Amino acid sequence: MLIPFATAVVVGLVVLWPGGTPSHERTGVGFDRQMQSAKVTKVLALPCKELSPSQTPPNGDTSTAEGQSAQSSAQGTCKKATIEVTSGKDKGRTFIEIIQPDSPRQLDAGQEVVVAYEPKAPEGLQYSVTDVNRKIPMALLAGIFALAVVVVGRLRGVMALVALAISFMVLTLFILPAILQGSNPLVVAVIGASAIMLIALYLCHGLTARTSVAVLGTLISLLLIGLLGSLFIGWAALTGNTDDNTGLIHGLYPSIDMSGLLLAGVIIGSLGVLDDVTVTQTSAVWELHQANPAMGWRGLYRAGIRIGRDHIASVVNTLVLAYAGAALPLLLLFSIAQSSMGTVANSELVAEEIVRTLIGSIGLVASVPVTTALAALVVSADRPSGTGAGAGAGAGRGAAGGGSHAGAAASASGVPTARPSRGGRGRRRKA
Repeated sequence: MLIPFATAVVVGLVVLWPGGTPSHERTGVGFDRQMQSAKVTKVLALPCKELSPSQTPPNGDTSTAEGQSAQSSAQGTCKKATIEVTSGKDKGRTFIEIIQPDSPRQLDAGQEVVVAYEPKAPEGLQYSVTDVNRKIPMALLAGIFALAVVVVGRLRGVMALVALAISFMVLTLFILPAILQGSNPLVVAVIGASAIMLIALYLCHGLTARTSVAVLGTLISLLLIGLLGSLFIGWAALTGNTDDNTGLIHGLYPSIDMSGLLLAGVIIGSLGVLDDVTVTQTSAVWELHQANPAMGWRGLYRAGIRIGRDHIASVVNTLVLAYAGAALPLLLLFSIAQSSMGTVANSELVAEEIVRTLIGSIGLVASVPVTTALAALVVSADRPSGTGAGAGAGAGRGAAGGGSHAGAAASASGVPTARPSRGGRGRRRKA
């Protein structure tokens, strides 16, 4: 079953592989600007009215937020920062940046920053500070994460980091450029997610029957998520164009199907949690079989599904809280506006997250019984039989079930028996 599927994924990668991200003329909006590195060389504290006389409010009305900000700018102390560009063709060039006292980002001497370059602006206004440079703390945090994974996971941890790097490469080298080239976002997401799934699962857990069962369970669940997503995203009339970033993408590449891009995001976002659920369920069934090799597939399924119910409860709650945390500023805005729950849920911004969460959760819930049933069917073929002939047949079926066990009669007569290992393969012990 998996060989044709893997072959189709490889063919899809070859056919849809992009030649690179298509070029376009920069708009100078948002992230679509030329960015350079810079450094704050000097900061002077001066009265705001000396630096920006025009900021003085025309009247004393401070009842509005604008009036309060204008008064603060007029009466407070501003910062005059000298910024030196440290990369690009204008390396060494300096410019002045005025920081208001109520600005959320205050600059200090020696601080690394990111500046935007606009060649069409007047010479003194071509550069402006857009963000601080966070590369060092982020690199340090990534190093701590990698060290923790390797220390605890050992070889499995190393393989997990390698799989993570490959997944990121598939995302940046195939999925994103292919979508920008005009390929169907849903098809690209399915092929890319399938490639990530195959590489990550087999690399981390080995080329075994246990891993193959987890792959099948994940694949079936992804298909269900794709079908539900196509149905309900269209039914709910979700456009996928809900903020400045998606609007900019649509403006630069009008041929991109934004609702299809939304569905692609649902599939890719659900894949990571699906891997966790299917691998855990498969491992649980395999360990139950190791503890009681005589247990049939029905017994294995019932025991495995009891474990799965606990997993479902925790994973669904995790998904909902993760999406709620990401949308917390938006929810605060609705709370400030004193909007009703129905109004909030009906807005496209929130409805998009609700549909995304519910579709992903349905796929996760479905993956538990599907994967448990597949694992129970596969591993139950590897169980002791009451006759010598049955034992031989059971041994012959070992490859399909992940291993083999000698029959009960052979064990009673002192014939060497197969001892189950973690991977499900039998190893001979001396009598």
